[in-house]
Amino acid sequence: MPTLILVRHGRSTANTAGVLAGRTPGVALDERGTEQAAALPGRLASLPLVAAVSSPLQRCRETLRPLLDARPELPLHTEERISECDYGDWAGRKLAELTDEPLMTVVQQHPSAAAFPGGESMRAMQARAVDAVREWNARIEAEHGESAVYLMCSHGDIIKSLVADALGMHLDLFQRVHADPCSVTAIRYTRLRPFLLRLGDTGDLAPLAPREPSPDETKAAGTGADAAVGGGAGAP
Repeated sequence: MPTLILVRHGRSTANTAGVLAGRTPGVALDERGTEQAAALPGRLASLPLVAAVSSPLQRCRETLRPLLDARPELPLHTEERISECDYGDWAGRKLAELTDEPLMTVVQQHPSAAAFPGGESMRAMQARAVDAVREWNARIEAEHGESAVYLMCSHGDIIKSLVADALGMHLDLFQRVHADPCSVTAIRYTRLRPFLLRLGDTGDLAPLAPREPSPDETKAAGTGADAAVGGGAGAP
């Protein structure tokens, strides 16, 4: 199955202002975020991406713009299900103010029980994102083969919840995961289980490019083994 490259959008004006942006319109990349986005094509240059899938929100579209300019042949798809969590009445509020809300403790310690007033639950957020990835995996594999690499540009909580799913972690543990703005998280999906290859990476991504399997790996694949003992999913 394909390898998914998850890119968190670059740093936004809401990030620097300490505001919970949610789905508030007009939240753009700040100066640093624009620089991060400009560096993205170089960081991804070694990866043979077959498609880019984006949250519909402005900060994600701005993050992908330099990459799409550098690769005009790369198809872009918009996916509503990887949009930011719907924080409802909390959207647009200062994070410093929200720390005093009783619900914030639930969000941090027991997120599977958290539902935002006027918004959605964190369970629903994870479920829709996981469903989107599973469906895109199947589509990408059908169109480009099981070694295909594709990209999704999304948001911090979405990426963290997808990592939790890939690791078989309960949603209540997902706050232990962190992904910086414009960082790359890579998950290679297989028939039996996903493998987390990168988490919040801001460096060289060349090792994520598909490679020819060694004779030993080819033999192991023929026996139905899912990963080499002591390594796994692309380990050298």
